[in-house]
Amino acid sequence: MTIARHLATIDLLRSRPFPVRAGRSDVGSSAPGYHTAELSTSEEFWDDRSHLEVAGDQYEAEREALAAVLSSRWGPPQIFSLRSVLIRSVEEEHIPEPWAMLSASVPDVHLWRADGRWVVLGVSKWGTELPYQLLAVVTEVDPP
Repeated sequence: MTIARHLATIDLLRSRPFPVRAGRSDVGSSAPGYHTAELSTSEEFWDDRSHLEVAGDQYEAEREALAAVLSSRWGPPQIFSLRSVLIRSVEEEHIPEPWAMLSASVPDVHLWRADGRWVVLGVSKWGTELPYQLLAVVTEVDPP
């Protein structure tokens, strides 16, 4: 089951220490203070954009289903818009990672605070032709 696999990945990230240096991991990337996981990735839309909206809706629904399970563990999520974080970044304010990276492609995230770390879910979309991604982040860095 996909939700079970996503939960296992999030639990794995929560249990791992943060690395000293940035690098790729078996599920995404890690750096000092955070881990990211690419839970699922859609196809690209270079040749056919006819189902772009449907794919976006599916990824949002997948995030909501996973959020419902995580909410049973930690209560309802905080919904946090990253638009102002992106604007601040564009205006050359220093935004700490993983928040700068997230704000570049994720409009809003669901957040939980669990055992001293933030658990973050978001749907990433870098551009019209590029795939959607369901992302999970575990970080000790507070949202800006």
